[in-house]
Amino acid sequence: MHRRHAIIGLSAFSLLGCTPPVAAQDRVFDSERGRYRVDAVTNRLAYPWGLDFMPDGRLLVTEKPGRLRIVTTDGKLSAPIAGVPEVVARGQGGLLDVTVHPDFAKNRLVYLSYTEGGPDGTNSTAAARGRLSEDGSRLTQVEVVFRQEPKLRGDKHYGSRIVFAPDGHMFITTGERSDDDYRVQSQDLDSLLGKVVRLNPDGTVPADNPFVGRAGARPEIWSYGHRNVQGADINPASGRLWTIEHGPRGGDEINIPEAGKNYGWPVVSHGINYSGSPVGSGLKQMAGMVDPIVTWTPVIAPCGMRFYSGAMFPAWKGNLFIAGLRSRALVRLELDGERVVREERLLEPLGLRLRDVAVGPDGAIYVISDERKGRLLRLSAAGS
Repeated sequence: MHRRHAIIGLSAFSLLGCTPPVAAQDRVFDSERGRYRVDAVTNRLAYPWGLDFMPDGRLLVTEKPGRLRIVTTDGKLSAPIAGVPEVVARGQGGLLDVTVHPDFAKNRLVYLSYTEGGPDGTNSTAAARGRLSEDGSRLTQVEVVFRQEPKLRGDKHYGSRIVFAPDGHMFITTGERSDDDYRVQSQDLDSLLGKVVRLNPDGTVPADNPFVGRAGARPEIWSYGHRNVQGADINPASGRLWTIEHGPRGGDEINIPEAGKNYGWPVVSHGINYSGSPVGSGLKQMAGMVDPIVTWTPVIAPCGMRFYSGAMFPAWKGNLFIAGLRSRALVRLELDGERVVREERLLEPLGLRLRDVAVGPDGAIYVISDERKGRLLRLSAAGS
């Protein structure tokens, strides 16, 4: 099934144009749908990568070098939480996403994705879960629930997001490890490179996964032909998984991965190789491969993304927010079903590489910046 495709360029719906970076505290900005205030919660996070809220309103935040912390919305940081798996913190690797189990209030389960080392200097994406102690000081009963195979040398394109579906299954996104020799495995069903996988919360494979029982195919696979999926969320309007992945030079794309479908990389792409040569066939579409619903050229370098369902910004209800690294913006998309109909770029004047975004229990929006002194910012309604 091919989906309608649109292209959004960097110039579309810019918030305030190109302005020098400014301090991110006590600032009020106008957007197309109302005013919002930006406050700096903290600037003491070392290359934060992922964040998720616990039921009590505190945040769990990963730092790429390998630390997991609890952060309060008034800026207090815990000491690093003990029990985090050992990570390979090199290049794009390290401690990556964090997601709390939907029943965290009862089971206190926390899920982490990270770069796991292997023999002879190899590594790959892995995911583990553990129980957060009542005092928040450590993870216990830590177990690995997913390992991407094969493990390879290199330090790029690990994915990775962990998302729970309404039916309780868990999606984990991966990357194809970038190198020409590896990326072709995105099309191979016996490899976990360049895939979205679907698992039970304990890491076992659901019986209704699309490739269960198929010879030569990994049963974990949900969809394939992906490049480097660093953003994922469930659309609350449909209950379906949406993902966003990095293109090369051009061709960042949003997909709605369906069971068993092929999303094209590296046979087709809306971008080109960094060298300027065509990707794969040089085509943007091919029979049997699903078109993205929207692409960006030039790229925004997308990372975390979240649908907005809070109460603080009624005009943003159902919008999709994307943390942009290269765009240095929080990209807001208005949707009509599964079509993107409008784009606006927020926070551009701050000039920050944004890594992830989350919605707080009060409906405020929180973003983290990819810096040595990484910031946690809070966006709240500023009134008329």
